[in-house]
Amino acid sequence: MKNDNGPFAAEHKSGVYKAIFNRRDVRGQFLPTAIPDEIFSRVLYAAHHAPSVGFMQPWDFLVIQSQTVKQQIHAEFVKANQHAESLFEGKKRELYPALKLQGILEAPINLCITCDRERGGPVVLGKTAIPTMDLYSTVCAVQNFWLAARAEGLGVGWVSIIDEQAMKDILGLPEHVVPIAYLCVGYVSEFFEQPELQSKGWANRLPLEELVSFDRFGQKKSAAESNLINQIEHDGKVYPYSLP
Repeated sequence: MKNDNGPFAAEHKSGVYKAIFNRRDVRGQFLPTAIPDEIFSRVLYAAHHAPSVGFMQPWDFLVIQSQTVKQQIHAEFVKANQHAESLFEGKKRELYPALKLQGILEAPINLCITCDRERGGPVVLGKTAIPTMDLYSTVCAVQNFWLAARAEGLGVGWVSIIDEQAMKDILGLPEHVVPIAYLCVGYVSEFFEQPELQSKGWANRLPLEELVSFDRFGQKKSAAESNLINQIEHDGKVYPYSLP
């Protein structure tokens, strides 16, 4: 196979950016349509080709289709969500009950992506100074899965409002295996134009130009870097949430 080190062809480049800008956290639009094995397999392979520190590949993929297991997870979500609601005040406390924050029972497949913290042995290349690099590597697998799923027309929703130990007990995870992402996966009736929390007034996307600094954290542009910031500000006005 030829090793092409140049930029992707225009249509392939467009596809990458389209998946990124059109990815959504899906919660309430799941359809009962089954996902064909050949499509779900492709998406899992995309996740498995994420980068990982020391090439340790710390992830495992727990596919959940049992309605009994889904109901157990959902019950733990309900408990954690009631507590979470009580933590907010003011406008967000009023808005919180109207937010649908999971699709556990509606999605045909739930997927738990985990991190085996012992994989690769006691010493792993690249993990010696920052021992949490295996966790970050697994998050890369989550992102790969999410983008590939979007390219296949599958919606994905990340459920993070659940007690971690309760999840481990339900799923039978060993002590050294950490649940990184509990995902709801399936075909959907629609993908929203904007992130749902933005469209419902929970939060807005931060301007990128305010998040970029140079050489030291918080150090803003000098004359030499002004062109980059100007370009970022321009692009922020041009890039839509949904690309053609």
